[in-house]
Amino acid sequence: MQPFMTRPGNRVMKSYEAYANMLFRIAMVHLGSREDAEEAIQDTFIKLMEKEPEFKDAEHQKAWLIRVVTNHCKTLLGRSWRKREVKLEGTEPVPAETTELVILLQLVLALPLKYRTVIHLYYYEGYQVHEISQMIRISESAVKMRLQRGRKLLKLELEGEESL
Repeated sequence: MQPFMTRPGNRVMKSYEAYANMLFRIAMVHLGSREDAEEAIQDTFIKLMEKEPEFKDAEHQKAWLIRVVTNHCKTLLGRSWRKREVKLEGTEPVPAETTELVILLQLVLALPLKYRTVIHLYYYEGYQVHEISQMIRISESAVKMRLQRGRKLLKLELEGEESL
């Protein structure tokens, strides 16, 4: 009989407990729908069970899970039925202390996907440029450029909000 902690299901449950909330936030940023985000998380952990990859450490596993959920979100966004309908109903913003933070989060969610992804990973999840580069498989200079352009778009939108 195998010891309790070495059973594969226990490893997946520990991973789920450690990373599900973060992966859900990433999926929500990409998809804008609670149901789609939950599907993406479910499929990500199913893939973890099926593939049973070996990880060097917890950061390697975290990066792998982020890459899988990001790729799954891109697949969902590419489906033809999804292209016809982009809905943001059911999104629940992360609890914020002030109205300004809620407005900022809404503006981040309204950014084009390529900017929204790097902005979220950098500012909300705390990843460095080189880590984001590896996760979403683009060059570091492309990450920096997307951060710069995303910030510029946010600044323009925030200036527009202030003039209202």
